[in-house]
Amino acid sequence: MSGTKDKDSIQTDIGQDVIDEAVRSVERRMDGDADSAGSETEVELDVSAPAAEADVSTPEVAPPTEDAAALRQEVESLRAQLEFSQTKARETLERLKEAHERAKDFQDRAIRSAADLENYRKRAQKEKEDVQKFGVEKLLKDLLPVVDNMDRALDAASKSPDFDSFQKGVAMTRKSFEDSLGRHGVKGFSAKGQPFDPRLHEAIQQVESADVPAGHVLFEVTRGFHLNDRLVRPAMVVVARAPEVVAAPEPVAAAPEAAAPAAGTEAPKASEEGKSAEPQTSAPSDSSSGGSQ
Repeated sequence: MSGTKDKDSIQTDIGQDVIDEAVRSVERRMDGDADSAGSETEVELDVSAPAAEADVSTPEVAPPTEDAAALRQEVESLRAQLEFSQTKARETLERLKEAHERAKDFQDRAIRSAADLENYRKRAQKEKEDVQKFGVEKLLKDLLPVVDNMDRALDAASKSPDFDSFQKGVAMTRKSFEDSLGRHGVKGFSAKGQPFDPRLHEAIQQVESADVPAGHVLFEVTRGFHLNDRLVRPAMVVVARAPEVVAAPEPVAAAPEAAAPAAGTEAPKASEEGKSAEPQTSAPSDSSSGGSQ
């Protein structure tokens, strides 16, 4: 009975740190290459050392029981869970770190993109202003020679009374002006004699004409112009229309009635002619009778 009480007292005095140390010893044994006998000795030594501190009079310590094995399994399970949690935590931290790096990168890109967009907006605004100010520079360079030719023509006209030469010079200047406009896509078109097209022509008047079919352009006041096949000014034209036909006068309805009196007047004339003829015939009879007497 005393031995049993001693054993009970020894088991009661074993603390949690002793159990943990025993479990660690068992784990080290399982990981090592030592035999099972040495393992039991090591467990007994490890357990007996704290037990000796707890009760110096205890000569030996009982080997681990089934409770220790259960504790060891629980410790293994907890350790596995702890390692799994640590692994997941490390993975989560890595993902958070990567997400933070990506967010920082995106933020830097967004800042740079906003700066680039602002610079592009300013540059586009400046280019737009330059186009508005200097967009006609090329056209102006092509038109300046035309102005020079006009000046030369006016100078020549003031010095020489030759009208034919002046007319030729003006015609050449006009042609150079049209050529300059043509280099920039401006082309004129003629509408005379063409069918009236409201998309290209602007009618200002209609005139009766038998020379041009109705609905056609009789003559144009100003020419129309295209800019790269786009209408910039319609041609102002006069459109022909068919002349009105004058109807012949209708016969008067009272003509048959007037014909009857005309016939009646002819009859009296005939009777009068007969009466005038009778005295003429009677006179010779008288004369003849008198002559006979």
